[in-house]
Amino acid sequence: MRACQPWPVPRFTPFRSLRYADENLDRLVAPPYDVLSDADVDELRALSPYNIVHVDVPRGGANRYDRAAAQLRQWQSDKLLGLDKSESYTIYRMRFTDASGEHRDIAGVLGGLEVVDEGAGAVLPHERTTPKASTDRLDLTRATKANLSPVWGLSLASGLAAALVEPGEPVGRVVDDGVEHLVERVSDPDRITAISAVIAADDVLIADGHHRYGVSRTYRDEVRAATGRTDTAAEQTLAFVNELVPEQLSVAAIHRLYAGIELAELQAALSTRFHLAETTSPTATTLAEMQAEGFLVLLGPTRAWRLTPKDGAFDDVRALDGAWLEAALAGTDAAVSYQHGLDEVLAAVQSGRASAAVLIRPVSVAEIERTAREGLLMPPKSTFFTPKLKTGFVIRPLT
Repeated sequence: MRACQPWPVPRFTPFRSLRYADENLDRLVAPPYDVLSDADVDELRALSPYNIVHVDVPRGGANRYDRAAAQLRQWQSDKLLGLDKSESYTIYRMRFTDASGEHRDIAGVLGGLEVVDEGAGAVLPHERTTPKASTDRLDLTRATKANLSPVWGLSLASGLAAALVEPGEPVGRVVDDGVEHLVERVSDPDRITAISAVIAADDVLIADGHHRYGVSRTYRDEVRAATGRTDTAAEQTLAFVNELVPEQLSVAAIHRLYAGIELAELQAALSTRFHLAETTSPTATTLAEMQAEGFLVLLGPTRAWRLTPKDGAFDDVRALDGAWLEAALAGTDAAVSYQHGLDEVLAAVQSGRASAAVLIRPVSVAEIERTAREGLLMPPKSTFFTPKLKTGFVIRPLT
């Protein structure tokens, strides 16, 4: 923790949560909107007419956001959703076995995280973001006047995990794809004060949801302009915050897909900084070997190559696979996109949707913290935090 605090600290506050009244949440909550395919949304909508995707991923014409807002109001009127009687935090736990076979028990807290101006400190980005032209999330926030999906923040303060060990009041449990999701309400004023104090002791790093946080900043500014006030609920946004320590994080890699460049040209560019050695088609075992032995994999439609950094090739580049690839491919016409699943990467290359791909290694928790402490940004899509938080356990009203 900081010995002194001459600079801004993150404000994290409890609020009156809007929650489903039905205890059978399996058919009501959903993964975050930005990982759902159209088929996923179809399946979730079919589970229940009250599944959160009916509001969080509205369909239809230009009035779909107004209809989503009307749906949310109707659910409250019908007592399908109820507002907590008092302000509270919500402890959110995820228990699962990771890809290495290790049992994980991640615990964070849902609350209102202060929305700060870019560069103001206290709440920090951790990677450069790719442009998003769509105003979907902003239009939905304007219409519903609610935060539906939480931003994921990492507290650089020590002690948050310990502060969340004691269970709160159980208010929901869902098991999905081998992950147990549990939520517990904390309404005791002393415990609320203690949790707030821990998070206020150091910066919060945005791990997932940079775009959502940016939308909250725009919405906050609109509310300020309309009301002349700086004390409304728009000054915070819904966030899950857990401690930035290895046992509290499961980080996967987001691999690179390349288009707009021939495989041979890509090989030539990469060979200026990497040794290329032909290898077999990658498997899950290959991903583990990459971490243990320190190599990347270039994947073409029918062949694959190990990429081993040449001595001194990246002395002037941060030790991040994404940064290495940016440096090696600078000046080429390669257009990059991102995919975290090995099977999906293989399919993209074999189908011709990408001319090639490079498999990279997950960023370490130590590197995430080091980058944050130095005030730097990682390349876009450097980290994929798993499992994904469910939408619908908690809704944060903005009125």
